[in-house]
Amino acid sequence: MTLSTSPDIDRLIADTESEILGLVEGSDPATAGVYEMCRYHLGLDGSGSSGKRMRPLLGLLAYSSITGDHRRALPGAAAVELGHNFSLVHDDIEDDDRERRHRPTLWALHGVPQAINTGDMLFSLSRIALHRLTDLGFPDKTVLRLMKLYDETCVALCEGQYLDIWMAEHDDGLSVELYFDMIGRKTAALIAASIEAGAVLATEDEEVIRRYRAFGWDLGIAFQLNDDLLGIWGREHATGKEPTDVARKKKTLPVIHAYEHAAPGDRARLVELYSNATLAAPDVDEIVAILERAGSRDYTRDQALLHRDRALASLDAAGTIEAEPRERLEEIIRSAITA
Repeated sequence: MTLSTSPDIDRLIADTESEILGLVEGSDPATAGVYEMCRYHLGLDGSGSSGKRMRPLLGLLAYSSITGDHRRALPGAAAVELGHNFSLVHDDIEDDDRERRHRPTLWALHGVPQAINTGDMLFSLSRIALHRLTDLGFPDKTVLRLMKLYDETCVALCEGQYLDIWMAEHDDGLSVELYFDMIGRKTAALIAASIEAGAVLATEDEEVIRRYRAFGWDLGIAFQLNDDLLGIWGREHATGKEPTDVARKKKTLPVIHAYEHAAPGDRARLVELYSNATLAAPDVDEIVAILERAGSRDYTRDQALLHRDRALASLDAAGTIEAEPRERLEEIIRSAITA
């Protein structure tokens, strides 16, 4: 997803990073190393990219679209970003990824044990961040509601990661339905929770909160499906990364759709190619051609557009009144489909 840079977006990101830095400073020289690793992974040590901060940004925009300001919601935004990044540290280990955002991953630099511990630290700090909401005067019932929401979301993330790993290891039992279940838990749940949290902090109107969550859920699905398209058909100069999903034999929606809908000969060939230990460039080209003949590219794009339009409808139905953050939210939705 591509986010345009504007002064208000820059300010939200800068304020979020300032909130996070207050949590990852560390004051004991004996344990300074773990905080240094946290800052490195988060891109807050000056050594590389910090990422888009999309999830906390969405929560802050949701809050400010209702209240007109974002600052009181910053602890919730920090919690979301720290929680997201604990999962990335662990994902890099599980996926054997040695590079993220053009830098070595944490485990590649410091080894698996320290990386696991740093991931655990980021998760713990995400919980600590939520307690700042009490200091800002939010009622205990609201803070407890957010803690429950975040804990349920982390459970969903772990369930989604289990399914993702299982699907990578098995061919039998794969289905489009199961894939949507997996990305709902692993991707959409956190984006929906980020936006719901902003709404919960801003209003007690349960209907508004429900519509904001629905908006986040569909946006999360659209975002993942767009990523699936870019991972196969994206252009490196536009996305900043090479489309390598097929070469890495990742089973994203286009591949799973082709398993179900390709012509018998194409399906047999797809299974044969994916059983190889590695895929050469001609193999990758052949697989992409099979996906296109099966209509899997068009199907994935149609589903992404469907969920984008559902997200827009939920945002319209929420009836927010602050124009500028509302416009930024719509901009993010419309930029979700770029492939």
